[in-house]
Amino acid sequence: MKKQAKSPKGIVPVLLFVAALFIALGLGLGVRYLLLGSGDNQSVGPVTIGGPFSLVDHTGAEVTERNYLGKYRLVYFGYTYCPDVCPTSLGTLVEAMSKLSAGKADKIVPIMITVDPERDTKERLAEFVPAFHPALVGLTGSVEEVAKAAKAYRVYFAKVKAEDPNLGYLVDHSALLYLMGPDGKFVRHFSHGTPAAEMAAALEESVK
Repeated sequence: MKKQAKSPKGIVPVLLFVAALFIALGLGLGVRYLLLGSGDNQSVGPVTIGGPFSLVDHTGAEVTERNYLGKYRLVYFGYTYCPDVCPTSLGTLVEAMSKLSAGKADKIVPIMITVDPERDTKERLAEFVPAFHPALVGLTGSVEEVAKAAKAYRVYFAKVKAEDPNLGYLVDHSALLYLMGPDGKFVRHFSHGTPAAEMAAALEESVK
């Protein structure tokens, strides 16, 4: 009877390593997909985004997440000295809001939480947010308070040196826009560059 050929020594550990590598890559891609979302901006499975925060709005009032219960919220993390990404994202938000039916628009509170609390004081925000939309709320706080809010929303931000010395520094940050429900739970997100018409259609569908 013909004997079966034995596997070369060490081939089993190598195969196990390769299998483990593919599993790890798969999990990594899954987490990235969950955090960044697919092209249609739909939420994917249960996602823990959002949570408690204690900040100050642009009028000087101390607020927490509970102040906005009962309302949908469009939450964006940005800053007033941002040269391009933030103005573009906020402009898209405003355009999308303008396309909504009055009943839907009235149910949404647009919020920008600064990622530059050292420069974005409540006075600075009070000058900035009305230029975009009368309903836009600007939130700031201590570095620690802002970091806690950013962590709850899985937002990354970090200071980077500006090429223009007159700017001092810029802030590299995530550029997602989150739609939160009246109960404070995550509904869906919109990536930077989402067209205003597409965002408005999604909001019309999601806001009940």
